[in-house]
Amino acid sequence: MALTDATHDAQDFVPPAEVAEEELYHPKTWLGKYVFSQDAKIIALQYSITAMGVGLLALVLSVLMRIQLAWPGAVSFITPDAYIQFVTMHGMIMVIYLLTALFLGGFGNYLIPLMVGARDMVFPYVNMISYWVYLLAVLVLLASFFTPGGPTGSGWTLYPPQAILPGTPGSGWGITLMCISLGIFVVGFTMGGLNYVVTVLQARTRGMTLMRMPLTVWAIFTATILALLAFPALLVSAIMMSLDNLLGTSYFMPAIISLGQQLDYSGGSPVLFQHLFWFFGHPEVYIVALPAFGIISELISVHARKNIFGYRLMVWAIVVIGGLSFVVWAHHMYVSGMNPYFGFFFATTTLIIAVPTAIKVYNWVLTLWRGNIRLTVPMLFAIGFVFTFINGGLTGIFLGNVIVDVPLSDTYFVVAHFHMVMGVSPVLVVFGAIYHWYPKITGRMYNETLAKWHFWLTFLGTYSLYLPMHYIGFLGVPRRYFAMGDTAFIPESAQALNASMTISALAIAVTQILFIYNIIVSLKKGEPAGPNPWKATSLEWSTPDTPPKHGNWGHSLPEVHRWAYDYSVPGQVKDYVMQIVPASEVPVGRDHGVEH
Repeated sequence: MALTDATHDAQDFVPPAEVAEEELYHPKTWLGKYVFSQDAKIIALQYSITAMGVGLLALVLSVLMRIQLAWPGAVSFITPDAYIQFVTMHGMIMVIYLLTALFLGGFGNYLIPLMVGARDMVFPYVNMISYWVYLLAVLVLLASFFTPGGPTGSGWTLYPPQAILPGTPGSGWGITLMCISLGIFVVGFTMGGLNYVVTVLQARTRGMTLMRMPLTVWAIFTATILALLAFPALLVSAIMMSLDNLLGTSYFMPAIISLGQQLDYSGGSPVLFQHLFWFFGHPEVYIVALPAFGIISELISVHARKNIFGYRLMVWAIVVIGGLSFVVWAHHMYVSGMNPYFGFFFATTTLIIAVPTAIKVYNWVLTLWRGNIRLTVPMLFAIGFVFTFINGGLTGIFLGNVIVDVPLSDTYFVVAHFHMVMGVSPVLVVFGAIYHWYPKITGRMYNETLAKWHFWLTFLGTYSLYLPMHYIGFLGVPRRYFAMGDTAFIPESAQALNASMTISALAIAVTQILFIYNIIVSLKKGEPAGPNPWKATSLEWSTPDTPPKHGNWGHSLPEVHRWAYDYSVPGQVKDYVMQIVPASEVPVGRDHGVEH
């Protein structure tokens, strides 16, 4: 069959569906529709609102930490104990309860059924339960703020023996509730994750082959498999540490003297906990990063009006990154005292995983190359992400090498790198994705001027916050310190930089009010968006209703005839061809015909 080189894999024949349709449960009450909902789209909004709510708390904690660093002692309730508790809760909330829940629970639930042409998730009831279990995990975590001693102050990595020794803030109730909360989170996620995997494998509509799926679905699908394999390591480490703490076992606790007393522990290994934690912890980076990669591919392709460069290579890069993410974990442990040969192995694997990651960056740049770029708000956030991710990735190459990592370990250089890769980059994607799919979710457009202000203030603010942090890291300023004091090797200029970084942090925090105001006000006052305001090709933009109703597709499911990235097709009046358009309706350009 002769096709244009841009109409990838297009054909008129669509094989019958593999799985018969099942009748959905349609709610009859307000509670059934919006609270105990089995509709994946409502569950996605529940996940997103809960995650962003607890994320705002993490933002407040980070601002309090920055105020203490800039002006030590200015706020009386930020004691040394409170400071390290804020560090711990900020880190854990952002990584687990905000980003993981938002990308997989929020975007995963909303986009997967719509993008693969399913009416809903395969197990709607289990999907509903997964959200309520996640909410319980959040409430247990927040409960630790109100217990004697407050939340745990062991750092977000929860390293024993420090985490459970009596001198550490929150060593009683705080660490216990943290471990229980993480255990509940893993249970909730497992239910949701199985839904995502089975829906992608079993519930795709007619003609939606794996190689026609949008990269967003591929990325969320792969990230979910990573999570299903990595989270058990977190679960068992949380259980084992709870047993050490409550029952006096010695999985992670060596023979140790605390406050002048010999404790009953003996024979445990703190390094074992680190291995278990980072066996989860490094795939966790990609559990957040891969969905971000997929969404960025979508935003760049749509708003540059150009088919994604190297689709199959992008798919394989996602899969390879997922596989390699399990063999790089110990680059977090170069200073732990593990065998130096391990350091060599993990430094090598760290550099190898940079290759498929770089391929993705090159492909984004080549997609932009000679594209008809529209500087919409989602596109601004997408380009901002590419810049930031390159920045964070380059500093990661520094820290992946043992000889450089050792002097930089536990300095602000690590904090800067981590926030560029795992803080700023994913959050830019979150904002870009919300602005991109907001018209589909609500049926209305947002205020573009406010949104652009939100982008520029956030983007420039984050750079003015984290770029100086690399410098003070090189100076040797240690992280997690309540105050620097009169340290001989740290110049006074570092304190001045701390103050300027804090002003940037405050500005970023205030800027988010623009986003919240814009999103809420536009629900009622925004211009009607229509079914496909971006002129995109993927399946979610062809639903009969905007916003999509329960069941997504009305009377009959769509048929897919091509991939999701037919933009600027030669010989076409429109600069896009949707996935549901048969090949016979697309004229073949004379100069572009290829045999397929």
